Amino acid sequence: MMALARLDIPGLVLYGGSIAPGIFQGRSVTIQDVFEAVGKYTSGKIDDAGLKAIEDAACPGAGACGGQFTANTMSTVMEFLGISPMGSNGIPAMSPAKDAAAFACGQLVMQLLRNDLRPSHIFTRQAFENAIISVAATGGSTNAVLHLLALAHEMNVPLDIDDFDRISTATPIIADLKPGGRFMAADLHNAGGIQLVAQRLFEGGYLHGAAITVTGKTLREEASQAKEVSGQEVVLTTDHPIKATGGLVILKGNLAPEGCVVKMAGHNMLYHRGPARVFDTEDAAFEAVKNNQIVANDVVVIRYEGPRGGPGMREMLGVTSALSGAGLDASVALLTDGRFSGATHGLMAGHVAPEAARGGPIAAVHEGDIVVFDINARQLNVELSAEELAARLKDWQPPEPHYKGGVMAKYANAVSSASKGAVTI
Repeated sequence: MMALARLDIPGLVLYGGSIAPGIFQGRSVTIQDVFEAVGKYTSGKIDDAGLKAIEDAACPGAGACGGQFTANTMSTVMEFLGISPMGSNGIPAMSPAKDAAAFACGQLVMQLLRNDLRPSHIFTRQAFENAIISVAATGGSTNAVLHLLALAHEMNVPLDIDDFDRISTATPIIADLKPGGRFMAADLHNAGGIQLVAQRLFEGGYLHGAAITVTGKTLREEASQAKEVSGQEVVLTTDHPIKATGGLVILKGNLAPEGCVVKMAGHNMLYHRGPARVFDTEDAAFEAVKNNQIVANDVVVIRYEGPRGGPGMREMLGVTSALSGAGLDASVALLTDGRFSGATHGLMAGHVAPEAARGGPIAAVHEGDIVVFDINARQLNVELSAEELAARLKDWQPPEPHYKGGVMAKYANAVSSASKGAVTI
């Protein structure tokens, strides 16, 4: 999408499709279950054989992650933005219908060329708002914040991190999808697909209907073609949602002056106050979880994993899933200047900005400092005076960079804050 936006030539995106559900002990499982099983294993809840059995079952074939994780979140976004033909992306990877969808996309590309329908006609402010609504309504990945900010930057469309909080607060969650819900991406397709989600949101008056799509039709016209499967339980109505407000919130405060992102789908933790457990790499945090060194009420702080510090901002699925598998997801909070997998759930604040490698306040947190998450107040704070925080930051020295030359060093020097989409200029 970013390449299409930068070049502004007629084109579209076709998503490869989701993996089929794995079946373990009569229930559907995904890669999320494998990572959580690692936490169960390290806490003694399952043995070697139990972990291997889940590993063997979780990924039965080709395709992207099976829940509303980052891949399927962005697949949803592509359809709501209008850059993918509605109904094409949700077809599972190994379905014979995917071949037909690919062929139809090839035909459509030629039509786009004839009509000179360019990304700049599609990637409008209204389209971006529709995309954010789709993420909020489906309990989608926090990575959508990064990707949409970066895409808007390419298209010179005004979009700010605070827009996500404003739009999500006004949008109900209506899709019961993993990791916060019960169903997988293939279940959504079988229930009526992304078109059904769009139709429900139009019925509730949430979307901009006039936004154009690559088919030449408006989003409202595309959504009107949705066919709901009788008896489906995956997509609810906006009158009777899973939650009245959407899946993303933006927190600020003395630990995140530029903001950070929390996903609220799948949990109801609105407040947490606890001592900081500070780690300068994801690997160190994972070792602590694996060795049962994290206990209830802790706040796990993982820093120097941001766009510059990583460099590259890797996801924290290993740590967050291990916490869930160990049964700590309802009693431990986590914050990081890195990012999360879309499979992450629990009270987890990612993209904390400014990042530690830029001398952000997260760099000044010490082991045992009291950290407070207050979702209703949209605040993430450490209980330190402004004077103490400033004194610590004055004494702070940046660590040695991982790369002192080459493309990674150039990237680290050029990349912007996560609050701006971690774009390079």
